[in-house]
Amino acid sequence: MKTLEEIQKIRKEKKEELELRVNTKLDTRQKHILVCNGTGCTSSKSPEILENFKRIIKEKNIENVRVIKTGCFGLCAKGPIVIIRPEDTFYAMVKPEDCEEIIETHIIKGEKVKRLLCKDIDGSIVNSLDELNFYKKQKRIALKNCGLINPEDIDEYIAFDGYLALEKVLKEMSSDEVINIIKESGLRGRGGAGFPTGQKWELTKKTKGEVKYVVCNADEGDPGAFMDRSILEGDPHSVIEAMIIAGFAIGASKGYIYVRAEYPIAVKRFDIALKQARNYGILGKNIFNSGFDFDIEIRLGAGAFVCGEETALLESIEGRRGQPRVKPPYPAQSGLWGKPTLINNVETYANIAQIILKGADWYSSIGTKTSKGTKVFALGGNVNNIGLVEVPMGTTLREIVYDIGGGIPNNREFKAAQTGGPSGGCIPKEHLDTPIDYESLKEIGSMMGSGGLIVMDDTKCMVALAKFYLEFTVDESCGKCTPCRIGTKRMLEILQKICDGNGTEHDIYKLEKLAINIKNASICGLGQSAPNPILSTLKYFREEYRQHVLEKECKSLECKAMSKIEINPEKCKGCGLCQRNCPVNAIEGEAREIRVINQDKCIKCGTCLTSCPFKAIGN
Repeated sequence: MKTLEEIQKIRKEKKEELELRVNTKLDTRQKHILVCNGTGCTSSKSPEILENFKRIIKEKNIENVRVIKTGCFGLCAKGPIVIIRPEDTFYAMVKPEDCEEIIETHIIKGEKVKRLLCKDIDGSIVNSLDELNFYKKQKRIALKNCGLINPEDIDEYIAFDGYLALEKVLKEMSSDEVINIIKESGLRGRGGAGFPTGQKWELTKKTKGEVKYVVCNADEGDPGAFMDRSILEGDPHSVIEAMIIAGFAIGASKGYIYVRAEYPIAVKRFDIALKQARNYGILGKNIFNSGFDFDIEIRLGAGAFVCGEETALLESIEGRRGQPRVKPPYPAQSGLWGKPTLINNVETYANIAQIILKGADWYSSIGTKTSKGTKVFALGGNVNNIGLVEVPMGTTLREIVYDIGGGIPNNREFKAAQTGGPSGGCIPKEHLDTPIDYESLKEIGSMMGSGGLIVMDDTKCMVALAKFYLEFTVDESCGKCTPCRIGTKRMLEILQKICDGNGTEHDIYKLEKLAINIKNASICGLGQSAPNPILSTLKYFREEYRQHVLEKECKSLECKAMSKIEINPEKCKGCGLCQRNCPVNAIEGEAREIRVINQDKCIKCGTCLTSCPFKAIGN
C-alpha cells in the first residue's frame, strides 16, 4: 500500500530517470533499449530479442543500459522494432541473432548498425521516429504511452503523469465537475456509434440506484481491428485510471472489463496492472484517503462478435448467452443485473485522463466542429505501412492512405477502403479526400466503426468483398431476431449465386431490397449494419455487380467460377517467368515462344499475373 505522498515521490524520481525516452537531446551515457512486445512483434520473436539483449548485456557486464519491454510502436509493417534512446535510433525487422551486433556496434562502439536502420517508403534511411512519414501527421493521445513505457511497470506509468488525473479528481473536483469537463471536451464514444461520452456519464449518474456499475467493452471483434488490444497491451493503467474516474463521476464502486480470451497478452498485462494498482492502494478501499472505493474485475469473452453490442455484452457478463436486449431501457437506466451501468470502450477511456489534466478546451481544439479529438485506426490491407495510427478527426482518407500509409504496394491503383469492418461501408476513390469524422463518413454511406480501416487496390472484387463480410456476419449472428438470422443468410445465398456466375439482374434488385428491410427491422446494431457492405458496394460499384450477372465476368479474377486468365500474344515476350511460377503447370509453350494457358488445368490463383513483368496476362 502506497500513500499519496509516496506515489508523488515515485512520479518525481522516476520521471527524471525516464526523461531520456522523451528528450532525445540529452547528453548522457545511459541508454534505454526499447523492444516492442505487442502481439505482432511477439509473433516474430520479439520476446527472444528482449531476452537476448538482457543476456548479452549481463555477460559483457555493460553498465548504464536498460532493456525495456514496451507495447506497440504502431508501424507493424517494420516489426520487430527496436528503438534506442536517447538518440532515438530506429531499427526495423530485427531478428534475435542481430542483438549481438547491435550491442557490439551501437552500444559499445557508438556506431549505428546501418543494415538494420528503418527505411521509409522512398528507400531513404531514417534515424529516428520523427523522420518517418508514418508518424508526421499523427497525434497520439489514446496511444500516448504505447511504445514508450513498460506496460508491466506501474512506476513507469506514474512517471508519465499516470494517476495524476485521478488524484486531481478525488482531491479537487466534484462528480458534476468531472462530467461537465467530459461533456465540454466533445469526446464521443469510440466504439462505433459516436454517442457523446459526457452525456452518457450524466444519464447514468442521474438514474437513481444505490448500486451502479462501470463497464469497459474490450470485445474488439471486427476483422483487421486491433486498436483496443494494442492499448491494453501497451498502456493498461490508462484504462484503469479512467474507469476509476468514471466510477467516481457516476457513483459506482465496481467495474468490469469484458475482453475476448483471444487476447492473451492484453489479458495478462491488464491483470498485472490490476494487481499493481491494488498493491499501491489505487484500487480498493478509500483510494488516496478520499473515502471513495472502487475495484475492477476481468470477464473473458469467448469470441462472439455480437458481444461487442453493449446489451449482449451485459448478458454474457451475467453468465447467459450473449444476445442483445430490446432497448429501451438503455444500460444507463437498467444494465448489469438491472442496475444503472456505464459502458465505454477501451479507446474512449484512454482519452479521459488527458482531458482531465489538459482541459476540455485543449481536447475540443483538436478535430472538427462535431467530431473532437483523435481517432485510432488499424490500417491494413493493400497499403505499405500496415499498422496502428492515431490522427486528428478530420484528417482525410487520402492523407491516411498515402502520407501515413505510404500508398499502395506495387504501384497499384487505390480502389476502395472499408471502414467499420462488417458494420461499415466502402469508400471509393472519388471520396479519397473525405474528412474522416462521424458525419462525413455517414454522408457517403460508411461509418467510423471501432476503427478498422482496410485498403483495397484495383485487383479486388467488390462483390466478393461484400460476400466476405456477409459470411462473417452470418456466422456471428446470435439468431435472436428473424431479419438477421434468416435475412443475412438469404443475402449470402444471392451473393454466392452471383459470384458463381448464375446471377440475374433481378437478383441485384432482390439483394438491395432485402438489405434495406434487414437494416430497418433488425433488433440490434449487428443486424442493422450487416447490409452496409452490400448497400455501399451497390451504391459505388453497381456496374461490377452488373458485369457479374450480365457478362458473367469477374474482372478482378477473385470469383473463380467466372475467371478466365489469358496471355495476350501481342504483349508476351516469351520469357517463361509465368510458366516457371505456375504451381499446377497450366502454362504451355517452348523457350522464347509465346505461352498459352491450358484452361482445363488453370486454378485461377493469379500467380502468373504477378510474375509477368510485361503485364501480358489478364482476363
